Amino acid sequence: MEFEQIVGFLSGIALGVVVYWLLIARRFERREEALRLKFDVEAREAQLTLREEKSTSELEFKSRQAELERSIALRIEEQDLHAREIARNSERQSEQAEALDRREAEILRTKRTLEEAEHEAEKIRRLYRLKLHQISQMDQVEARKLLIATTESECEKEMNHLRQSLLKRSDSEVTDESRRILLAAMQRITSQPMNDATATVVTLPSEEMKGRIIGREGRNIRTFEHATGTTLMIDETPDSVLISCFDPVRREIARIALDALLRDGRIHPASIEEEVEKAEEAMAANITELGEGALRKLRLNNVHPEVVALLGKLHYRLSNNQNTLAHSVEVANLCALIAAEIGLDPALAKRAGLFHDLGKAVDEEYEGSHAAVGAEIIKQHGEDPRVVNATAAHHKEVPAESAYAGLVMVADALSAVRPGARASSIDGFIQRVRSIEEIAKEVRGVSDAYAIQAGREVRVIVEPLTVDEDEARKIALHIRERIEEELNYPGAIEITVIREQRFTETAV
Repeated sequence: MEFEQIVGFLSGIALGVVVYWLLIARRFERREEALRLKFDVEAREAQLTLREEKSTSELEFKSRQAELERSIALRIEEQDLHAREIARNSERQSEQAEALDRREAEILRTKRTLEEAEHEAEKIRRLYRLKLHQISQMDQVEARKLLIATTESECEKEMNHLRQSLLKRSDSEVTDESRRILLAAMQRITSQPMNDATATVVTLPSEEMKGRIIGREGRNIRTFEHATGTTLMIDETPDSVLISCFDPVRREIARIALDALLRDGRIHPASIEEEVEKAEEAMAANITELGEGALRKLRLNNVHPEVVALLGKLHYRLSNNQNTLAHSVEVANLCALIAAEIGLDPALAKRAGLFHDLGKAVDEEYEGSHAAVGAEIIKQHGEDPRVVNATAAHHKEVPAESAYAGLVMVADALSAVRPGARASSIDGFIQRVRSIEEIAKEVRGVSDAYAIQAGREVRVIVEPLTVDEDEARKIALHIRERIEEELNYPGAIEITVIREQRFTETAV
């Protein structure tokens, strides 16, 4: 009985082992099948990826090939164009060489012809000289002297008349041209660089500030002058600094920056550059405000911002000590008044009067007179052609095309010559009058000279016994030339030469 139990137990164990083994084998088969399926999927995915990469590579290759073919075609086309250009240049050079050869041959023929003609002329000259010697029995020098003396005696009156007519005509032409050039030049820049027109004085809180402005080894003053484009004159006057510059806008920027530095007390290159930038911004805003204020005063609109800025800069420009912006506003008002009286458009006349001196505010990169420059600027910004012409023609540099140009001329003259409009310093006036009189008195034959009408006329009295009428005219020309070369002055100076004789007897 126990044996059967043992056999049954062993049989059960063996059966369990067999069943377990079958289960394990089945599991291994499933796992192997799953791995095989996985490998198949990965293989298919790898094949798909390989195909995609292959197709992508083929597309890139075809795209690159097409791009290279296009590049090669463009290169070939450029080379063909270059070759054709070289061929054309070669043909032109060949034609030029042929033309040069023909020109050279023509020059050689002309040279030979001239040499032959010169030889013939020399032969004829010798023949006539020989005949003249045979007839007159005089040598060449005596014959020339006789001919010159005869010609002078015959043509003396005609030469005097011709000289007087040419001198009168040249006087008129030169006077007109000199007035035009002098007006254009003097109104473009300040005619006489006086301190009150080209320098600004800044008061210092103490003399010690001069050293701080100069800085160590002069680096502060160099930075300031480089940043502002001005010149600082430190030792001119006590407790003050002189800012010198021909550009009044730069001079005002330098003044604002220096005032700010003096208030702050910290003066070094970094603070100088910072204050100069702030001053430039403030100056730009102030210029725009001044231009807009002039437009508001005249009730004008539709003006380009660049033109508005140039109008604001005119406030800092002086023409013979007359504020140019105030002068322009005054001219605009006068133009409008005259235009309303004669039936023209007052608004258009205002614009012409306001813009007539706009060229005085531009920088030195513009070439030409201020009238031409101002007309070109407003033309670029779409201004009316009549206003453009009035601006360009107000000094008669171009012909007037409308009545508005005449309006600007009249109003400009009225604003400039009214009493007090263009005051000059007493020192400059006295110096100009003395210089005019000294130039006149230095001429030989002048007994006295008087500058009258505030230096706008000089009357020269000559000695009648030593100076004749022709010499008096030459003296007037000589004085005019010296005044134009040596003096700077607004407007024109009239030279009057007086030659008279007085005979006095007293009856007793």
